[in-house]
Amino acid sequence: MFASNAIMYFIIMTTAATLHAHGKTSIATAQEAAEALRPLAGEWAYVLFTVGIVGTGLLSVPILAGSASFAVAELFQWRSGLDWRPGQAWRFYVIIVMSFVAGMAFDLFRLNPIRLLVYSAVLNGLLAPPLMLLVMLVGNNRAIMGKHVNGFWLNVLGWTATAIMTAAAVVYFVSLLA
Repeated sequence: MFASNAIMYFIIMTTAATLHAHGKTSIATAQEAAEALRPLAGEWAYVLFTVGIVGTGLLSVPILAGSASFAVAELFQWRSGLDWRPGQAWRFYVIIVMSFVAGMAFDLFRLNPIRLLVYSAVLNGLLAPPLMLLVMLVGNNRAIMGKHVNGFWLNVLGWTATAIMTAAAVVYFVSLLA
């Protein structure tokens, strides 16, 4: 996780530095994102962007569809797992298929994928504080966790992260009002 976050940080930093240096401060479409790579990649900008998007899709779409299916199946206590045949865990596989269909519907209705990415990131940021609060409360509940309750340093780090995420959500709402 540390390595992936470090890579993400440097991708964001490099992208921001490149875009800002060339006056690009707002990217609203995939075409604008590809065009923004031109100062760095030249004529290969569209190819580089396309390979990156396709590669990301090939990695993330099956994982997102599968994780959604696992979450729904666990919620309803359905049989789940890719080791089951579709006839044995049909509801699990229906959720996977529905996830793919929903993704294709976004494209069919010409929804802006960049805007959807921004909205999903904002939604994740706003949902994080209450979820982190619940995780911390469960992690400190001896009736649930038994001898595995959070220790001192885990509590320090967990509550600090929860406070930072809560502050970020508050700042977001304040910025909407300003």
